[in-house]
Amino acid sequence: MTTTTPSKVTAPGVTIRGRILYLTRDPELLRAQLYDGVDLAFDPARELIDNISTDELTPGWVCYYYDETLARYCLVGLRGNVVKKDAILDGGFGVIVSGRSKGCGSSRETAPYSELKAGVQLVIAKNIEKIYGQNCQNIGLLTSTDFGLIPRIAAGEPLPMTEFQRGLDPISAGIVASGGLFAFNRARLAGEIAPPELGTPARPMTLSEKIIARHAIADAKTGRLGVAAVKPGDALFARADVRFSHEYVTPMAESLFKMGLGAEARIAEPDSVFAFRDHLTFLDRVMPEAHVRMGLREQAASLATVQESFAKRQGVKLYGEVRRDGKDAGSAGICHNVVVEELALPGQLVIGTDSHTCMAGVLGCFAFGVGSTDMANAWFTRDIRVRVPESARVELHGRLRDGVSAKDVMLFLLADEFFKSGAGIGKVLEFGGPGVAHLSIDERATLTNMAVEAGGFTGICEADEVTVDWLVAERGLDRERLRALRLAPDAGASYCKTFAIDLATIPPMVATPGDPRNGVPLADLPKDLRIDIAYGGSCTGGKRDDMDMYAAVVRRAQQAGRRLAPGVRCYIQFGSQRIRDYAEAKGYVKLFVASGIELIDPSCGACIKAGPGVSDRAEQVTVSAINRNVPGRSGPGQVYLASPHVVVASAFLGRLGSPDEL
Repeated sequence: MTTTTPSKVTAPGVTIRGRILYLTRDPELLRAQLYDGVDLAFDPARELIDNISTDELTPGWVCYYYDETLARYCLVGLRGNVVKKDAILDGGFGVIVSGRSKGCGSSRETAPYSELKAGVQLVIAKNIEKIYGQNCQNIGLLTSTDFGLIPRIAAGEPLPMTEFQRGLDPISAGIVASGGLFAFNRARLAGEIAPPELGTPARPMTLSEKIIARHAIADAKTGRLGVAAVKPGDALFARADVRFSHEYVTPMAESLFKMGLGAEARIAEPDSVFAFRDHLTFLDRVMPEAHVRMGLREQAASLATVQESFAKRQGVKLYGEVRRDGKDAGSAGICHNVVVEELALPGQLVIGTDSHTCMAGVLGCFAFGVGSTDMANAWFTRDIRVRVPESARVELHGRLRDGVSAKDVMLFLLADEFFKSGAGIGKVLEFGGPGVAHLSIDERATLTNMAVEAGGFTGICEADEVTVDWLVAERGLDRERLRALRLAPDAGASYCKTFAIDLATIPPMVATPGDPRNGVPLADLPKDLRIDIAYGGSCTGGKRDDMDMYAAVVRRAQQAGRRLAPGVRCYIQFGSQRIRDYAEAKGYVKLFVASGIELIDPSCGACIKAGPGVSDRAEQVTVSAINRNVPGRSGPGQVYLASPHVVVASAFLGRLGSPDEL
């Protein structure tokens, strides 16, 4: 078995070699291409698979690898289980074609890397998700949304590089032409190339634009930061205040760091770099025996060991596993929860190797997920490339009704055709309006956390006195200093879309299996949808306010004389040690245990198919408080997304239902 690398892009163009693989909705057509050597003719009417997530390109267990081994497992998680090990690598494919929203989901760079190392040179889809597309650029995998290229490729026509730079900002176009981010930055640091100077005149700016403008690198030689203004489409490098990664990604990023900069390269300003052991803490509890036999237990464990060694060598703070009362007690916390609790501040720029980095936007900072190559580069340069995104304004009014939460707000918003059509890809969701004042920091964090489920660049809330009060209480910070850090959008700022939402009209919502954008009112679903698993946890559903909601429903069920429905297992997992402390102090831990609920120490888990609460059979049904229900996300079963209220109520009812039915 050998891997191939794409031919070097040189003028006048590139010739794409290899077969064209259409990821068809018809499994027999897909199987014929993969295993029978059938090459399909281009047909624009052919139905292609939409919303192929990075979880399908490289399922969680595949990400235990971080080298060319990934090529062997490319697309093995694709729905329908048609793609087997080595199928893409051995198929001689140079192009992969799919439908809408290629690369949605997590920011894992293993996904495009597996395609590249399997010999794929070009990915074509109706639209390309933001982080996945940027990761492709960083490693030299070409992308396009132009299906008109397919007949030209089939005819063997050399394609000019401009075909793959269309619509890109100058920096992204330069990275594509250079064959990747490291090659581009070597030339940039050597002074051979330079990003275009920003000349945007002063203008009213959105909240994100103001933060980007303050962090823009105005002069790379002196390190001077700040420009008068930015506008959507401006390309620049910006200084990051906080850089973090977790054990799923750190080893690959370190490998790229050494490859691009040398074995002795050192991280710049390690005090602002953080590593987390949080994603695979409880993997041993749910790893299938087949994976154990493949040696994946040891491979997965090595990720934590490699990260620990990296953190010690580079002087980086590691949030690792902890012990309580002499016993193992999970992680210090999920990175997203801890970043909000301890690290991020209003007005900052925060980057992390996870798509839900956007959760930190709850504090009024510009926070977004990046891939391994971007992080490896940022470790050295302290900066990150940004193409200034458009913002969509979500104006909230009124108050939520009892039994309705921010999770319902997001499932309602994501079901809008703007997001379902892919129009929200790469946009910032800026939450504001008088209704925000009635939401706690935890509830606002649900809004910003799930912005990426809209395909968004990030989510952000205006920092207000509620934010200041929370930071003073949580961290003991100076109130006046915090007020000085706050930023607000300018009057007259331009938005690509504005949503006006009356919180009082939001009903309890559920997202049906397959996509978080499948939101429907709970009342519209059949009353006999039986469930097997109810899971409350993750960065989205494991916060203190979520614990309050779980507890309120449990007490209501107890008062009604109810017990957990026969055959249903209910789990609650804490997002951090601070949140566990809160639940113990409030008496929730005893309450949950007495009700038969299984408690899980802080960590990621079932959300990424790496802990208790996962399904193990396709016929199982889960109702979950996590943020994402793409195929295979929490096991082979069907996952309905819902609020903490609905999750626990359903556990007592044995079917999807609300607390009112208790």
